[in-house]
Amino acid sequence: MSTQGTVLVIAVPAAVVGAASFGLASAIQHRVTKQVPEVRTLSPRMLFDLVRKPIWVLSIVTVLVGLSLQVVALAFGPLVLVQPLLVTSVLFGAGFAALLAHRKMDLVLALGGLACVGGLSAFLVLGRPSGQGAEFTGASILPLALALGLLVVLSLVAARWLPGEVGVIGMAVATGVLYGVTAGLIKVVAGQFRSGGLAEPFQHWTLYAVCVIGPMGFLLSQQTFQRGRLMSPALAVITTVDPLVAAAIGVNWLGERIESSPAILAGEIIAVVVIIGGIVVLTRRGEQLRRAMEQNDRDAGDSTWG
Repeated sequence: MSTQGTVLVIAVPAAVVGAASFGLASAIQHRVTKQVPEVRTLSPRMLFDLVRKPIWVLSIVTVLVGLSLQVVALAFGPLVLVQPLLVTSVLFGAGFAALLAHRKMDLVLALGGLACVGGLSAFLVLGRPSGQGAEFTGASILPLALALGLLVVLSLVAARWLPGEVGVIGMAVATGVLYGVTAGLIKVVAGQFRSGGLAEPFQHWTLYAVCVIGPMGFLLSQQTFQRGRLMSPALAVITTVDPLVAAAIGVNWLGERIESSPAILAGEIIAVVVIIGGIVVLTRRGEQLRRAMEQNDRDAGDSTWG
C-alpha cells in the first residue's frame, strides 16, 4: 500500500475516532460535574468528589482511548492533517451532549462550533507548523510566559466577575492556555527523554512544570464544565485556544516555524477572525439559551442543549 493510502486507511480514521472519544468524554464530564458540590476555583476537592462517580471514571478511560488514537494518527499521518481532524471533537461533543440530554442540537451553536473548527483548521493548514524543536532556543522565554500568565489571570478575574456564559468563556480561555502550555512543555520533556534516557527529564524544570500546569488545566476544565449550562461554547474555546498557544510556544520557545508569506499571513488573519466570530456566536447564543432554560426548565439536571 502507498504512503498516501496508509494515511487514509489508518491516520484519518484514528484521528476521527479519537476526536469522537474526546467529544464523548467532554459531554459526560459536562453532565457529571453538575452532580458534585461547587468549590473555589482550582480546588482539588472537586476531583475527590468526581472520582466517586463511575461514569466520570469511564470518561477518563474514554480520554485515554482518544489520546492513544491521537498517537496512532500522528504516527501515520502529518500534523497538518491530523490536528484539523482532532478539533472536530467540538462537533462530536455537541452532538453527544444533545443526545445525552434527549434534545435536538441547537443549529446556531452548531454553526458557531463549525466556525471555530473551520477557522482553526484553516489556520493550521495555512501555517503548516514545521520543525522538530524539542528544546528551548537561545531566545528568552520570559516575554511569552508573562503574556500567557497574564492572560490566564485576566481570564479568571473575568470569569469571577462576569455573569453567565461570558464568565464561562473566561474560564475556558484560561483552560485552553494551560493545556497549550502543557502540550509545548511535554514536547520538550519528550525530547529530553529521547536524548538522555529516562533519567534526563528529572534533571530539568520542565517535567515538574508539566506536573503542576497539566493537572491545573484539567481541574479548571472540570470546573468550567460545571459552571457552564451549555457545553459547546466552553469546549469550542478550549479546543481552539489549546493548539494556538501550543503553536505560539513552538515558534517562540522551540524555534519551530509557520508559513508567513504575505498571502498566507492574510489567510491566517482571516482564519483567526472566523475563530473569534465563532466564539462570539457561541457566547451570545449560549447566554440566550441559558436564560431560556433558567426560566422554563424544571429539571435542571437535564437542561443542556449541547
